[in-house]
Amino acid sequence: MAVDAADAAQIRSALVRLRRTTGLPVAFGGLVESGRRQVRISELSGTATTALSALAVTAGNGLGGRAVALSRPCAVTDYTVSRQISHEYDLPVAAEGLRSVLAVPVVVRRRVRGVLYGALRSAQPLGDRTLSAAVAAARDAEQALVLRDEADELLTAAASAPGPADGTAWEQVREAHAALRALAPRITDPALRDELLRACGLLVAGDGPVPGPRLAPREVDVLACVAGGAKNGEAAERLGVGPETVKSYLRSAMRKLGARTRTEAVASARRTGWLP
Repeated sequence: MAVDAADAAQIRSALVRLRRTTGLPVAFGGLVESGRRQVRISELSGTATTALSALAVTAGNGLGGRAVALSRPCAVTDYTVSRQISHEYDLPVAAEGLRSVLAVPVVVRRRVRGVLYGALRSAQPLGDRTLSAAVAAARDAEQALVLRDEADELLTAAASAPGPADGTAWEQVREAHAALRALAPRITDPALRDELLRACGLLVAGDGPVPGPRLAPREVDVLACVAGGAKNGEAAERLGVGPETVKSYLRSAMRKLGARTRTEAVASARRTGWLP
């Protein structure tokens, strides 16, 4: 997958968290370049020079390359004299004055997508708490990238959506619509979230909602889950809210649609263009 600005932003955000939670004064990192086994350092935080900017770190080389090759965190107490790593990148590391360094891979679906580094300008051991905090920052980046991947897959499915005449395929469209609605609130990137919601609109039959009851976004989310056969607890888990919140949204939607049952509410939402 090609590196894009949104993916780089996730690395940048993870580095901010890494510095805040570990107390390390320097953090940097980047993503694996498409089709290559190397990480391009693109994000710098707390650095005093540009020595590390755009540095290409090959898998297996240096500390970050070792983390990529092993798919696990690595750390050294004094970078330039460590016997645990190779030393292809000593000059830029020394130019920045770094001594103790850790590197944590960002692994998505068993594939390393990037590396986060944290560093001190003094040679002292980096304890377990520091490493654990750095790993937690990487996990945040991983979850964000997983969400982006899922969103891309659903958008691709939406782009090739069939017409309502194909009954079996149309059920798949409805499932995709429900998945998009559930995923959208978890996306922190506003542009991607808006794109997902536009894709939801493309999946709805006709030209979208007709004049009539106006449903709130969360009411539509709940109805989309219900339409897919989800119980209140399942809908709550998908949407990241409590079961009572789901009940409240469902009652509100039913009242607006003049429906007495969940089934009637779904049917009415489909007639009025809120659901496919």
